[in-house]
Amino acid sequence: MTQVTKVPVKSDRASAPTTARSGDLFRSLRQEIDQVFDSFNRGLGFFPLGRSMFGSELGWPRQAIEGIAPAVDIGENDKEYVITAELPGLGEDNVEVRLSNDTLTIKGEKSEEKDERKHDYHLSERRYGSFQRSFQLSDDVDREKIAASFNKGVLTVTLPKSAQALKSEKKIEVKAA
Repeated sequence: MTQVTKVPVKSDRASAPTTARSGDLFRSLRQEIDQVFDSFNRGLGFFPLGRSMFGSELGWPRQAIEGIAPAVDIGENDKEYVITAELPGLGEDNVEVRLSNDTLTIKGEKSEEKDERKHDYHLSERRYGSFQRSFQLSDDVDREKIAASFNKGVLTVTLPKSAQALKSEKKIEVKAA
């Protein structure tokens, strides 16, 4: 039987910024520019679904970081959003999930050392790496019920929709013309 380990989601409400920092201004500008290009691309049909409502922030330069940061899948059903990240070689104690100011951040760090000594050679290898992925949450996520679990190198973060968001959905009947 597979054992699923729960990963705590830490909330950092005390760190709300009181003034805008220059990094925040550039991040905001970048998001606005990305939205312009995304809407342009949707109009031409290059990206029919556009970007997710979760503004994934890889930072800059994007090409360099994509090789380091793990790929994530973001899905949605009637009741919740689900973020899944493959983190091979990491354990749940090397992964941190944090919620701060409507931003969900997934961090991880891996260190590996190999030291092999034989009578005619000495092999020493060290590998270190860390990553961080952040997602801007939409208003319809119930922040108090966010949960994370880790199983066989896969992190799953569940973001339930708020009761208000569930109630506000209305099915529109489609009639023949």
